[in-house]
Amino acid sequence: MKQRIGLVAALCAGLLASAPGFASPAAAATGNEPIVVSGTVPDEAARAAIIGQLARLYGGRHIVDQLEVGGVTPPPNWAANVTRALTPAITEIRQGQIRFDGTQVSLSGQIPSAAKRQQLATDIAAALNPSYTVNNALVVKEDGQAVLDSTLGNRVVEFEVGSATLTPAGVNILDEMVAAILRVDPPAIQIVGHTDSTGERLANIGLSLSRANTVRDYLVSRGIPAERLTALGAGPDNPVVSNDTAEGRSRNRRIEFNIMQ
Repeated sequence: MKQRIGLVAALCAGLLASAPGFASPAAAATGNEPIVVSGTVPDEAARAAIIGQLARLYGGRHIVDQLEVGGVTPPPNWAANVTRALTPAITEIRQGQIRFDGTQVSLSGQIPSAAKRQQLATDIAAALNPSYTVNNALVVKEDGQAVLDSTLGNRVVEFEVGSATLTPAGVNILDEMVAAILRVDPPAIQIVGHTDSTGERLANIGLSLSRANTVRDYLVSRGIPAERLTALGAGPDNPVVSNDTAEGRSRNRRIEFNIMQ
């Protein structure tokens, strides 16, 4: 998915930074989606400053420069103000937009937390002089992994002994997980099956994969798109507690739901 940052202007210079999926800092360092920059800036110096700042923010990601130069009259020190306002925090915005229209700044889209929402607006306002007005319309998007983890809690998705057949209790937990997944709508989830250390390792890896696939099939039957789900069998290799007790072995026989970026 391309991310778009555009500069627009009528009688004065303006900046529009819109992105179908503005990435987090970690994703920005590894993603390969280009940053498309378009619109109009007052001069070549402004173009170079803005493109350079975006390149610093998004690391090695490809910046596609579609800017036009000239034909606009900016407010005093417009390019310097805009460049300062493009802080690292903008990489936290997803499916959103930053718009500079003269001295009017508008923020929209999704942000991971209320604290980051407020901090981003504060940082941008602090980078600008008092003639600029910041309108913050960002909305907080829940942390999908935290939602899935809290829904599962300390419970274990149960199967019949030695098999990949879900128990009624296991089905009930999965029904709750379906609701949580639909709520946060993650792009992809890896379902990881784990076993305790009882028995042969290779057999346990096979059993854990079968159980992960059973969970995947159940989620698909409840409306989660199959292409978003992958299954992995980890066997006994990643215990969360010691296998020396029955309680520990029970906790290690588990299913994990990991959102993939």
